Amino acid sequence: MTRIDSRFAQLKAARRKALVPFITAGDPSLEATVPVMHALVQAGADVIELGVPFSDPMADGPVIQRSSERAIERGAGLRYVLEAVADFRRQDADTPVVLMGYLNPVEMRGAEAFARVAAEAGVDGVLLVDLPPEEAGPTRDAFNAAGLQLISLAAPTTTPDRLARLATESQGYLYYVSFAGVTGGGQLDTGAVLERAGQLRAQATVPVLVGFGIRDAASAAALAPAADGVVVGSALVDALSGATSPDEAAKRARAFLTPLRAALDAVT
Repeated sequence: MTRIDSRFAQLKAARRKALVPFITAGDPSLEATVPVMHALVQAGADVIELGVPFSDPMADGPVIQRSSERAIERGAGLRYVLEAVADFRRQDADTPVVLMGYLNPVEMRGAEAFARVAAEAGVDGVLLVDLPPEEAGPTRDAFNAAGLQLISLAAPTTTPDRLARLATESQGYLYYVSFAGVTGGGQLDTGAVLERAGQLRAQATVPVLVGFGIRDAASAAALAPAADGVVVGSALVDALSGATSPDEAAKRARAFLTPLRAALDAVT
């Protein structure tokens, strides 16, 4: 059983909702990434999504775009990202780590080579926001051969046929985007999200997580009932921005995530 599958099995047995924070590798500094990852686990993170900085992050809003730009300026390429995961693994052998990013870095290296070095570093899954499910087969096969899971995305605009396909083909967990747009933007229609996420959850063979638009404990608790957990990204990245030391960044990470953990644990 993979680390991701094991973690969600534990959560299901404990009747707890998953809390999955997203951070950009290399921001607010190169030195802060690993301390922040550990701080998030201490504050209750179940899985960590680690953003691979990319020069054209089309699915991301201004907060994560700027974060990615800052990280690239510091030299946070794929090699750095994998070194950070390997460093994290020296102290944490249990918390799943999912790389979130775009297809270009995978294609540049080849899916098999990318998967091999990612797995060797301790990565458990990869979410590629611009990889259509109809074209994902060869990439999924290469990832699976190395022990990686390919995480899928669904959105309000996803067609019924594609939703059915995602519900059966998804691995690890299925990330439901709560609204059509970029990260950090838009206004949540909580009722609509609860309805659609609940419908998807009834079809899916893996846990369904809701992301985009979750900013605090209240929004996390409001959306959690229809899903197996939530993903929080832009608000956390914004809270970390400007931290002047790894210790300060870790402190900000714990302060941000702790109330969300408490709110999710209160959801039945």
